[in-house]
Amino acid sequence: MKKLLKTPIAILSLIFVLSACSSTKNTVSTNVSRGKFVGTWTLNNVKYDGLVQNAVQNVFDQAAPEAFVGSTWKLTNSGNGIYTLANGTSQTIFWSVFNGGTTGTQFQFKKIFEGDKAKNVAEGFRLDIGNNDGSAMTLKSPVTVGGGTGYIIYSFTKNP
Repeated sequence: MKKLLKTPIAILSLIFVLSACSSTKNTVSTNVSRGKFVGTWTLNNVKYDGLVQNAVQNVFDQAAPEAFVGSTWKLTNSGNGIYTLANGTSQTIFWSVFNGGTTGTQFQFKKIFEGDKAKNVAEGFRLDIGNNDGSAMTLKSPVTVGGGTGYIIYSFTKNP
């Protein structure tokens, strides 16, 4: 009986050792560190991919996409933030990075009004992260067009 148990245990042990020593697969992670967003950013440019310019009249329930050119976005590590349009209009936000969406990592934010708490605000906005190297950032806002998806592309640079 002991001989019958020793053989399967030896085989299982060998399999375990071999699997533990096998080479790991190189996986590409699309997760972007939250720390790369912290700081003050200026939105320099708005472009369209798969959309006609001026096809979208209002973004973030605020203004036309072009009204955001020149805006500054101050993002703190705590998730609090504020953006200020070139015309001086400001909006308090609560932001975070969403890892695990079907389109990859996304930047998300909720607009916070006086008396609101972020945990009580259910609606917000998600933008796909095109890139963020800590000094330049591209965010893409998907827009449904006919049977497909177009994008409003926002290009930011980090202020020193």
